[in-house]
Amino acid sequence: MSTNEHRIDSVEVLLLDVPTIRPHQLSMATMRTQNIVLVRIRCSDGITGWGEASTIGGLAYGEESPESMRANIETYMVPILVGADAASPGARMLALRSRLQGNRFALCAIETALFDAQARRLGVPLSALFGGRVRDSLPVAWTLASGDTARDVEEAERMLDLRRHNVFKLKIGKRSVRSDVAHVAAIKRTLGERASVRVDVNQAWGEADAVLGMRLLHDAGADLLEQPIAAANIEGMRRLRDMNLVPVMADEALHGPVDAFRLAERRAADVFAVKITQSGGLTGAQEVAAIARAADVALYGGTMLEGAVGTIASAQLFATFPALAWGTELFGPLLLTEEILTTPLEYRDFALRLPTGPGLGIELDDDKLAFLRRKDR
Repeated sequence: MSTNEHRIDSVEVLLLDVPTIRPHQLSMATMRTQNIVLVRIRCSDGITGWGEASTIGGLAYGEESPESMRANIETYMVPILVGADAASPGARMLALRSRLQGNRFALCAIETALFDAQARRLGVPLSALFGGRVRDSLPVAWTLASGDTARDVEEAERMLDLRRHNVFKLKIGKRSVRSDVAHVAAIKRTLGERASVRVDVNQAWGEADAVLGMRLLHDAGADLLEQPIAAANIEGMRRLRDMNLVPVMADEALHGPVDAFRLAERRAADVFAVKITQSGGLTGAQEVAAIARAADVALYGGTMLEGAVGTIASAQLFATFPALAWGTELFGPLLLTEEILTTPLEYRDFALRLPTGPGLGIELDDDKLAFLRRKDR
């Protein structure tokens, strides 16, 4: 085929505002609504590809917001893409990255849509374009983020009874170290060996607090400590890891392959939280995973609390990783009050089941998108 037979006809950005089932409390923000950024690429051969780039709390978590992503895609990326060959995702992304700085999240959404369209064109799951999946389901953790011990215990017990999650991550960092760890310890005592309990501090501690916190978390039975201190303090991360009390996971410190190399070189983390958006896309996340394997750093499939599109895009890639020792956190759609797929993703037996259809393997509900789509102000 000539490139004219599958050129890019249009690139559309949709902003959805979807309420969450409960307030989701982090150290830097409390989410009550998820602002989902969807990208739809339509091609001249009738193929449509979808991508997503959602953030946490607008600009509270990172340097891109839903509004800035829409403006940058429409103003700077669309002119580069429209009319170009849709069947060459790598060439399209090279053209974008050679002309644009930053914009990791927006570029991830574009790249996902391009690969979704190409996989649909070829009639294969998106995972086939990244070496093929080695597993058909992924363990999924659930985040307990109400901040209330009794409520979090009740929620964890319900998830165990439903056989939906047996790994729980607690968001801490807003209270004193001792108060936060007392909260963690109480939950772990109640759940015992039925569940893994992990914590995410989202950079809220100073290094001295982190030293105390790590010792207390070890005594409390916590299995993993995620990004306890500032992302830029790589030497501090290394010192905490050298304490060898609780495995340390890098998250906000990990913005793609360059950061992965730096963290691996300094031995500053036991685990990498791989996120396709933080890595600038699927190919960047694949490179992060390759660096981790070479450096004997374990992997965890992270999330930006994306909706169904970003979640299943991540799952398609994570399913190709030879090892995923710490599972994933791909629960984002379960935190939302509204379903945007014609057939919801399947969560059962403590795991997310991957669809087998072409591309992302999902179909979006146009009526629901119209209902949730943000109206221009």
